[in-house]
Amino acid sequence: MEQTLNPAKLQLTPEEQAIMDGEQGEMLQKVMQTVVTFGELFGAEKLVDLQAAPHLAMSWSTEAVSPFIDIYEKAAAAGLKTYAPFTCNPKPMDHDNLDPGEEKRIVVQDLHTHNDRLGEIYKELGMKENAWSCACFVPEIGNTPQQGDYISWSESSAINFANSFLGARTNRNSVGIDMMTALLGKAPYFDLLTDEGRKADWLIDCSGVTRLPHPELIGAAIGLKVMEDIPYIVGLHDKVNQLDDVMAYCKDFGAATASNGAVGLFHMEGVTPEAKQQGRDLLKEGYQTYVIDDELLENLFNSYPVMWADENAKPERVFIGCPHNTLAQTRWWGERLIRGLEEAGKDAVSCPTYLFTSEIVTDKFRESYPDLAQKMDDMDIIITRNCPALYATTPKQSDEIICTNSNKTRVYSKARFYMDDDLVHIAVTGELPDQPRKNTDK
Repeated sequence: MEQTLNPAKLQLTPEEQAIMDGEQGEMLQKVMQTVVTFGELFGAEKLVDLQAAPHLAMSWSTEAVSPFIDIYEKAAAAGLKTYAPFTCNPKPMDHDNLDPGEEKRIVVQDLHTHNDRLGEIYKELGMKENAWSCACFVPEIGNTPQQGDYISWSESSAINFANSFLGARTNRNSVGIDMMTALLGKAPYFDLLTDEGRKADWLIDCSGVTRLPHPELIGAAIGLKVMEDIPYIVGLHDKVNQLDDVMAYCKDFGAATASNGAVGLFHMEGVTPEAKQQGRDLLKEGYQTYVIDDELLENLFNSYPVMWADENAKPERVFIGCPHNTLAQTRWWGERLIRGLEEAGKDAVSCPTYLFTSEIVTDKFRESYPDLAQKMDDMDIIITRNCPALYATTPKQSDEIICTNSNKTRVYSKARFYMDDDLVHIAVTGELPDQPRKNTDK
């Protein structure tokens, strides 16, 4: 779905015009001017009030984003706050749980020079305490919009999940615009906020897939084909709806469509809310059809390049959870890794293994499953709260031999994508599998 610029005059309410005229201060006036200009570029004719809470992508603090940090600091100094307590993507580092070593640690600290400053500014602007996670929508964190809510998020996977699985309405916003709309409490009404903008361009027929595919493999296949268009997916609902954690499957599926393509919304027949309610009426006139089967998925998996200098190198780390794991995924992976170790007669992992989730979910996990958490600690299965993709793309760290279950992390880094059983094998043995699995049901 190509979004073309279509400048139009945006109509403001008297209240909005007063802000535009500076009656609520110069800083909020500049915020309004920015949001209005942005909206007019995309043909928006009005602003809508935002519901739920904001989510921001910018958790890093390199020099490249220092202009944004300066603007946010001025907004905080002017006394502005977001319309509701916001959440933000995970930080690039968690040296308490994932320490790259002194040399690399210095590189990270030199790169992210404003981390403490950014955290303080966010606190002043209204960030929810410890709510650093790309999976802000899990119940433990609670930034969970309702169907039909207008929101204005950044972070591609969170946007995708909110639009698709929750039925909320957000455009794919950039860093900067996300904060401006959060401070204003309003967003321009266009594209994915509108009924017409949520219609599907593609019918994706997955009825020929014999087993439920890994979500980040089939998600990648769809994203690569439709790019920024909206897919309507058929032939998976009978398999997906049998899962104990449908939410987690759709989270990871959507993340792959968004990172391998630029999908902001997918409809899955019999699964996602708008598809349940409207069915194939969501398809645009003249939609295209794409068929996915087992052979296509196997060929896609085989096409992934190995970015390591030595494709048979000994793995140095196993990364699990991009986007961040849910509570149920953290439990599932802990139990699966422990079972693999016990079956092999081992007391600890042979390759450093990390489960990524938020501090809030980690605390809930340790509270809910203390025995499992202790056993994971004893076996060196580490829970960390930073962003695996940011870790794996940081200089020096980017050359590490990392194996992952995340196609998103694979896209952004040199990490190699493996199926779940192969990751367990790597964690337990410290060795790559002789022949990687092509696909497995989750």
